[in-house]
Amino acid sequence: MRENIHVGHRHQKLAKSLLSSKLAKTWVTVKICISLFFIFLLGESRFQVISVFPRNINKNATTTTKIPKTIIKIPLNCTPLNNNKTTQTCPSNYPTKLEPAITTSEACPDYFRWIHRDLEVWQKIGITRETLEKAKPNAHFRVVIKSGKLYVHKYKKAFQTRDVFTIWGILQLLRMYPGQIPDLELLFLCDDKPAIWKRDFKNGTWPPPPLFRYCGHRDAYDIVFPDWSFWGWPELNIKEWNKLSVALQEGNKRVKWEDRIPYAYWKGNPRVSPIRGDLMRCNFSEEYDPMVRLYAQDWRGESKKGFKGSNLEDQCTHRYKIYIEGKAWSVSEKYILSCDSMTLLVKPQYYDFFIRSMVPMKHYWPIRPRKKCGDLKFAVEWGNNNTEKAQVIGRQGSEYMMKNLDMKYVYDYMLYTLQGYGKLMKLDVTVPENATEVCSETIACPITDGGLIRQCMDDSLVISPSVKAACNLHKPYGDNEIKMILKERQNAERKVMKWTDEYWNLRSGK
Repeated sequence: MRENIHVGHRHQKLAKSLLSSKLAKTWVTVKICISLFFIFLLGESRFQVISVFPRNINKNATTTTKIPKTIIKIPLNCTPLNNNKTTQTCPSNYPTKLEPAITTSEACPDYFRWIHRDLEVWQKIGITRETLEKAKPNAHFRVVIKSGKLYVHKYKKAFQTRDVFTIWGILQLLRMYPGQIPDLELLFLCDDKPAIWKRDFKNGTWPPPPLFRYCGHRDAYDIVFPDWSFWGWPELNIKEWNKLSVALQEGNKRVKWEDRIPYAYWKGNPRVSPIRGDLMRCNFSEEYDPMVRLYAQDWRGESKKGFKGSNLEDQCTHRYKIYIEGKAWSVSEKYILSCDSMTLLVKPQYYDFFIRSMVPMKHYWPIRPRKKCGDLKFAVEWGNNNTEKAQVIGRQGSEYMMKNLDMKYVYDYMLYTLQGYGKLMKLDVTVPENATEVCSETIACPITDGGLIRQCMDDSLVISPSVKAACNLHKPYGDNEIKMILKERQNAERKVMKWTDEYWNLRSGK
């Protein structure tokens, strides 16, 4: 009897082993078939499927247990579909929709909450064809996104390659989040200053036309969007942000904060605005040392020298760096704030998309525009007498940039802005007759001179759709929250003003 039981157990084990083996072989066969099927669907050799296991996942974020075993890799395809044609065309087999495999409860940075405020003016009545077309006289180009494809109608040439790299950035967003951008039409202005001023839109002219651009103003309705330089500024030899942010972090390590030059540093073009020209009078002289070192940048001369003296990662050598606007907001803001130096930020009139959640005396030191020379000197004196506190402010500003301005967040901000904007469309999205379909291939592939423009595009190309979903968007700021933010900012600025005025009163014997 016992022998029969043991024999029965052996048969059961053998049966289970054979069944497991068959199931395993069957599962392997199924996996191979599925992989081959997806490779066929995604367009033969144009897509490469590679095995990966996501690494840099936020430990504090709640993610699903479903981890992607494969991701789609989308290289730039610079071979025309028809070999008889010399004109580059857009591949027709890119994925039109691909949901990220990893969901997350990771919260978006606070500056995302301003998206709602930027779009608030059109929430009640939406954007009609008539409303949209009123923005056309100010626009450099129109973008139409329809069924995941991007069409552009250019009206006028923008300065340098601002328009090219702005469009390039939107194309990379479509590559990162295919199928997640709704059909929409937008008009974009590439100039420095806003164009849709509140004073021009009152009774009888409501609502204002929606116009996208790089910065906003408290008295304007322009919709703030990431600027072109995140994908590179080849005319000034400035790398795309992913590459440059790494270089800036490396540059920060070269000179420890306590070993840096104990002065405030600024280098730029003083001729673009009166406030910058006025800044130059704060420079040191034989009679007086204001603790600042200001240098005029000759970009033409620098270009002839191969930009050897203008690498941004080589300029993190002073304890303090000055940010001051140009014609309006300046691209230099993110580079200056990334240096670990305490940023002396001359109070701006304009804002970009990320600065609105930065806090004075936590991320930077505020400077009054009309009293900047005296304010700058006191800030340096204070920092040199309170080195630990000054170093903390500089580090917190830099950490804010590196953490909250990761390119994934830049794309997430673009995604939510366009999704929110698309919901406001009260018109039939149509492609104008003069519009041209564009994709990464039609923009980058014709550039074969090996120059900086193509280099920036190659460096900033989104290779794969994101396997991770966009961060979670918080609810918009309420009116009371906005008032509290502005009040805290004003209190910090007033505290610094009080310290500065007391310092100069003592110096003058008052």
